[in-house]
Amino acid sequence: RHMMKEGIGSHTLSKDDVNYRMHFRMINEQQVEDITIDFFYKPHTITLLTCTVLSLMYFAFTRDDGNPDSNLWVGLILVISFFLVISVLAFPNGPFTRPHPAIWRIVFGLSVLYFLFLVLVIFLNWQQVKQLMYWLDPNLRYAKREADIMDYAVNCHVITWERILSHFDIFAFSHFWGWGMKALLIRSYGLCWTISITWELTELFFMHLLPNFAECWWDQVILDILLCNGGGIWLGMTVCRFLEMRTYHWASIKDIHTTTGKIKRAVLQFTPASWTYVRWLDPKSSLQRVTGVYLFMIIWQLTELNTFFLKHIFIFPASHALSWCRILFIGIITAPTVRQYYAYLTDTQCKRVGTQCWVFGAIAFLEALACIKFGQDLFSKTQILYVILWLLCLAFITFLCLYGMVWFAENYGPRGKVCIAPKYVIYLIKQCFSLEIIYCDPACQYRITLNTLYKIPCLSIVS
Repeated sequence: RHMMKEGIGSHTLSKDDVNYRMHFRMINEQQVEDITIDFFYKPHTITLLTCTVLSLMYFAFTRDDGNPDSNLWVGLILVISFFLVISVLAFPNGPFTRPHPAIWRIVFGLSVLYFLFLVLVIFLNWQQVKQLMYWLDPNLRYAKREADIMDYAVNCHVITWERILSHFDIFAFSHFWGWGMKALLIRSYGLCWTISITWELTELFFMHLLPNFAECWWDQVILDILLCNGGGIWLGMTVCRFLEMRTYHWASIKDIHTTTGKIKRAVLQFTPASWTYVRWLDPKSSLQRVTGVYLFMIIWQLTELNTFFLKHIFIFPASHALSWCRILFIGIITAPTVRQYYAYLTDTQCKRVGTQCWVFGAIAFLEALACIKFGQDLFSKTQILYVILWLLCLAFITFLCLYGMVWFAENYGPRGKVCIAPKYVIYLIKQCFSLEIIYCDPACQYRITLNTLYKIPCLSIVS
């Protein structure tokens, strides 16, 4: 009898275990609560298995297998396709559900494939890597480094309107648009401006390795930091403020009777289901949280550096598909990564990072490792003092920014208990009435009892 009691007790989950699993589930396995069309959210595993087997049989027995290169291409594409099918069936949703959880499972599957590809590349030699690149695109045989055919930071004292306007090209727009997207992910003026400024310092410290980091002062300060980056940050944060103040009430598309209304609801499916207020730091932040923000800055800078080192070492232009596809892919997987890392950093109930965050970190370090292995001639010229100064400057500016954010929150922040409760608070209200105290979003550190939950005027419930 005693052993039976011990066995039963060992499987009983405490309230802390329930809260921990609930918090981790909300960032790693988000559930859809506003299902409008049941067909798209019901499991169709048998149908999917039948379609995949039939399509595999069709391609295996109907196509001509006389071309070895074509066989490799088709086989590789089908391997990736079927791996993504398994991703839809087995991988977690991640922190987002819009437009559909299956899309984010595919994104996670692609990140796992890219991670495995980097592991493979690290164990190849230089000749094998070049052969692989030439197999992907034979035109890469004739590619040249941009640093070998272009001049940078020439005649900086010559400042004319024609020269300034010539810098407003597709790359300037990509800077502006990219920073708008980054602001939507980070949702903090302080962190965005810190990353923008520290990146320009990163270019200065690594200019001895990458000549294309050399820029005229007016290009770096006025065009990059103030106009392109600053304008993008302002646009992204303006959208964030709009989404924070918006009331989220989703009607089922079946309850909408007009064609225009149905089309509008279908388009809105590609917008966020809710919007979480983000506060990276508060006046009572621990040293661990501050260090976590500094690590976030380091990994962000490392990811940006990888973009330039990869195309310089493996020799492909910025306009090549290898370059812009990687940038687009990294941008997509950054969205769930930042959300999961923020939850891990600010939520005391979240004890481990989400799966997408883990894979993203592994990808960043594997890319850097590949650059170091195949760019030994380049990195042999590294000035260690510059790298140390870069880390120290990054740390100083980061902590200075964090101090400014805390000071601003103390002096100009909201005076009341303001927080925005995400969906898991609603879930706790519905499922855990026995709990005396529940916690709202980690951005708000105040405790709210069930009796006073609906009496707080500043509490915004996002359903």
